[in-house]
Amino acid sequence: VDALRDAVEESRPRDVLQERLVNAARKAGACYSLLMECLTALENHTHHTLELSQRLYGQVLSSRMVPFSEGIKAVPRMVRDLSRQLGKKVRLEVAGEETLVDRDILEKIEAPLNHLISNAIDHGIESPDERSAAGKPQEARLSLKAGHRAGMLSITVSDDGRGIDTEAIRKKVIDRRLAPEKVALEFSDEELLEFLFLPNFSTKGEVTNVSGRGVGLDVVRTTIQRLGGTVTALTEEGRGTRFEFQVPLNLSVVRALVANIAGEAYAFPVAQIHEALKVEQARIEELEGRQYFSRDSERIALIPADQLLGKGNRPRAGEELSIVVMSDRKKLYGLVVDSFLGIQELAVQPLDPRLGRVQDIAAAAILKDGSPVLIVDANDLVRSTEILISKNRLERLEQQEDAGSGPRAKRVLVVDDSITVRELERRLLSTKGYRVSVAVDGMDGWNAVRTGNFDLVVTDVDMPRMDGIELVRSIKGDPRLNSIPVLIVSYKDREEDRNRGLDAGADYYLTKGGFHDQTLVQAVEDLIGPP
Repeated sequence: VDALRDAVEESRPRDVLQERLVNAARKAGACYSLLMECLTALENHTHHTLELSQRLYGQVLSSRMVPFSEGIKAVPRMVRDLSRQLGKKVRLEVAGEETLVDRDILEKIEAPLNHLISNAIDHGIESPDERSAAGKPQEARLSLKAGHRAGMLSITVSDDGRGIDTEAIRKKVIDRRLAPEKVALEFSDEELLEFLFLPNFSTKGEVTNVSGRGVGLDVVRTTIQRLGGTVTALTEEGRGTRFEFQVPLNLSVVRALVANIAGEAYAFPVAQIHEALKVEQARIEELEGRQYFSRDSERIALIPADQLLGKGNRPRAGEELSIVVMSDRKKLYGLVVDSFLGIQELAVQPLDPRLGRVQDIAAAAILKDGSPVLIVDANDLVRSTEILISKNRLERLEQQEDAGSGPRAKRVLVVDDSITVRELERRLLSTKGYRVSVAVDGMDGWNAVRTGNFDLVVTDVDMPRMDGIELVRSIKGDPRLNSIPVLIVSYKDREEDRNRGLDAGADYYLTKGGFHDQTLVQAVEDLIGPP
């Protein structure tokens, strides 16, 4: 380039310029060819390295896998000795002996498996005389089956014994007051079997050397849950019982859904979540101060993931919410995340023991792009969710305002313990164009007003936990909130009641007995203007 510039400045003949242009083009072409060769070599090296690393990774995983038969070598003898001790005849049938299992998992499920087998022989299988009287062969059948299902290890222990007496469980539940009698009488067999996994729960009257102490099944479930698995029980009276548990195939690798929460990546093990989906904002409803969406005729409560993980609660932009649905076997909870980042297979890295137990977090891993990610403990998250709901500390999801859609609709919080009055006021103000949220009592209202961004609070006086007067004082006593107008709507119409509300700091006092639709709307417009 410099040579060409010099040639132009010196006004050299055309043929000299053309010759130098040809030389420059030839050199540029050679450089381009060399660059392409280097890029091709680099791509080939990268591809070869990736292929080699994946092959080594697969071999390392394979080296950890052993046949299921390796972990049950002692089972036939245990069955033989135990059946002889109890005077029973039992034939053991094993299927899926060649199923590959992570050696660490096989070691951890040994105790739960042995307990289920001993339970089946002691509790489930009848004596030879009882079986003959019931028209069954004297020799009982005990089946142990292993296999892979949906990327999980599935193990089933079943017998053809007497089955579990669900009515005895129901009576035990009522006697121990684990549920009100009226509710217990309506429990299905499936719901009753869940009580077997409670600590110190047993329907057997006597204590034996084998079982009957009321311990064991709770330890079975706890152990399986720690492995990221589940355990269920099914029974049919007179025909037998089946226990089935599912655990991951490998403890060192987990298939997880990676989600973005408050700018950070979190991994949800696929085996521990119910489903993941996107829901339109328009489908979100509110009842009794709780937000939910309906799916297959079931209401799924919504929980802000950022609040649950201590990140605060930020507005959600866009028309859809990304939701991870989790279950506690009875209820479904929808954890609202910012976005889904895809499903990855992650190499699990245990947390440093010096950190102790980290709430809601099970382990860590490295994503494909090299960034770190925390693997959540789904069972812990469900428990944390239940605590938030029970203590009424669950925050509402807020939708981000669209800056280009004009002025923001004014927000009103209605606080009343009467669902009839609460819904009446909500519908009335919503129809006029206000964005209305509701709270079921004073404490719920106080939590809402602290975390929301409201232009007005409409409150009753007589409410549980925190009455309206105390709510008004709390709002007006907070430097961040004291500018929010408060409208009291109460049945109390005496002059001293009105003065008590206004002295507490209320900006307007309206009686329920005397107000009609336009009266409330006019009072709201006087305080904050039209919507």
